[in-house]
Amino acid sequence: MLDPKVLMTIKDLPLLAKTVIDGFMNGFNKSTVKGPGLEFSQYRSYQPGDDLRWLDWRMFARSDRYYIRESEVETSISVRFLIDASASMNHDDNGVKKIDYARFLAASLAYLANLQGDSVALNVFKDGDLFSLPSKPDPQHLQRLYYHLQQVDPSGTFTKPAHYKELFAGTGRKELLIFVTDMYQANEEINNLLTTLAALKHEIVVFHLMGQNELDFDFKGFSTLEDLETGETIQVNAQRAKATYQEKLQQYLATIKSDLLGKHIAYKMVSTARPLDEALREFLMQRKKGFI
Repeated sequence: MLDPKVLMTIKDLPLLAKTVIDGFMNGFNKSTVKGPGLEFSQYRSYQPGDDLRWLDWRMFARSDRYYIRESEVETSISVRFLIDASASMNHDDNGVKKIDYARFLAASLAYLANLQGDSVALNVFKDGDLFSLPSKPDPQHLQRLYYHLQQVDPSGTFTKPAHYKELFAGTGRKELLIFVTDMYQANEEINNLLTTLAALKHEIVVFHLMGQNELDFDFKGFSTLEDLETGETIQVNAQRAKATYQEKLQQYLATIKSDLLGKHIAYKMVSTARPLDEALREFLMQRKKGFI
């Protein structure tokens, strides 16, 4: 399992993505995961007598080992990563910030998409601005995506950019949109954005990141909590508030999931304490079964 705290020690994002996906694929055995975009079937070691036409040369270039790709469906689409870079993504749980986990997640899935010949693109939402890296399939473009992921520095609030509709509707091409966010919003800004994107007929997957300390309401004795986006503080008695908080949290998460599924948007809540390969494996297996 790839613990996020261990991944924090890997400073090279391309190496991190390769490490995660190599370990992830080795753990799949004979299982298969298929779906539009990020379609992963099965890689297995080359055996004498295998048809050489099915050798995956990209895998050989990366690992110096021969793999046969077993796939029932070949597909090439554009996978666009949307990153929430508002200040709340600086939330820290045991040394791992949400934005770090978002970086690791996006980099690993981009690596997997590129292995399969899919184009990758990147958009970063930050305090009303929208950074955009266009969609391309080549490995050099993947390196540019890694570079810009490394530069993300969260600040401000989540505000919809003025011209985002033109960006997502301009090509007329359907895409797989992978939105990594903490769903922190003051006035339904994220929900409104997702409603608009769903109306453009894109397939959307939302990874909702939460710190394990948020899920457990475990802030190690702190009695003052601060809103990272507004700076407002609140005094709490953690012991007395915990039961009520967790009840409200479960209602909140259920509401988010129900609302997004009602818009045909796939939803996955992930703790930033969870090993990344485990989270990816569960996500792709659920995707195969139609649960996400």
